[in-house]
Amino acid sequence: MIDVTGWQWLNEPKSWSAGDALTVRTDPDTDFWRVTHYGFIRDTGHVLAREVSGDFRLRTRFAGAYTHQYDQAGAMLRIDAENWIKTGVEYVDGQQQASVVVTRGLSDWSVTPIEAADQVSIEIERSGDAVTVRYGVDGDEPTTMLRLAYYPPAAPTLAGVMCASPDGPGYSVAFDRLELTTG
Repeated sequence: MIDVTGWQWLNEPKSWSAGDALTVRTDPDTDFWRVTHYGFIRDTGHVLAREVSGDFRLRTRFAGAYTHQYDQAGAMLRIDAENWIKTGVEYVDGQQQASVVVTRGLSDWSVTPIEAADQVSIEIERSGDAVTVRYGVDGDEPTTMLRLAYYPPAAPTLAGVMCASPDGPGYSVAFDRLELTTG
């Protein structure tokens, strides 16, 4: 059961529900990106998050019906529109990619191909001035390191799940795990 009490939407989608899973139908033309390569700024993706300070661990597990270029789902940390990290699955050139975008004014994107997975698990751990991103596929715990990045240690942060459809008409994604622990 996903309890969203105390969580808040940034760019709430038109269609979502919470029960055994948080199910979202993404709105079209939604994304998070800042300038690099493409020259545009987008701050329209969907995020369900809580504010947290200090060290924490965020874990989520999700399954998406990715069909259009750049359909994406996963987790996000956000200080403000210019300082954030999003990670999860992004559908690029017909293939699921484990993806991380680190943004400090400008977006820096990295991907690694993964086999088409029914479910993906993501863990973001903030410790001091660093964030470690790990993932797992099809029931595996998120133990494979994907990225280690600087993240301002004292800044209050929104931490939660995200999804977006930059190029497509929208798709459905279900998050059946959402855990945020501090300390």
